[in-house]
Amino acid sequence: METNPDSLSWWDDVGFILNGRRVIVWWMHPRCIYSDEIDSLSGQEAGDGPQDDWLTEGSTKNYRKVGASRKKIVSYTCRKPSAERRRYYDQLRDIRTRLTTEGIDFEVALSWKRQRLTWATGVDLVAPLEVRNETELAAIAVLARRLLLGQTTLETEFPEYRYRRADWLSEQDKTAPNSESLHSHKVTL
Repeated sequence: METNPDSLSWWDDVGFILNGRRVIVWWMHPRCIYSDEIDSLSGQEAGDGPQDDWLTEGSTKNYRKVGASRKKIVSYTCRKPSAERRRYYDQLRDIRTRLTTEGIDFEVALSWKRQRLTWATGVDLVAPLEVRNETELAAIAVLARRLLLGQTTLETEFPEYRYRRADWLSEQDKTAPNSESLHSHKVTL
């Protein structure tokens, strides 16, 4: 599925076979990590929320008839969050909006990490590539393959790259954070 050529990428996954072993690459753009840090700082600034467990406590049971006189629970309807809980989430959203608009003093470095799993080799990769179609996703797979084989480094591919507040602010007119659409690609290497 193709996405808008001007859209920003956040994360994607791709797999391939290298020397007879499956390799799974979990790629994230540095802006995704930056956005996660904004979420984390928003939560810290807002503090702990109210301790009412509105999702599980006080729910209403929904029944379905089973036979002439019996009924069976088929679902639960959660009660509405308390006013205090709604105020907390409103405050959290306001803080996140402010931090998103202003940016934060945070820097994301590029990284990659290999993991040996029982079913595959996993690669966590943070690199400033855009993935909007199969060709661009294949570039992630090629980069991961070259990193695994020791043919390149992230410093070689992206010299002195750091994702900073200026990068975040320059992208804010293109898309709102966390508005990424889910999509999948089939890639043949």
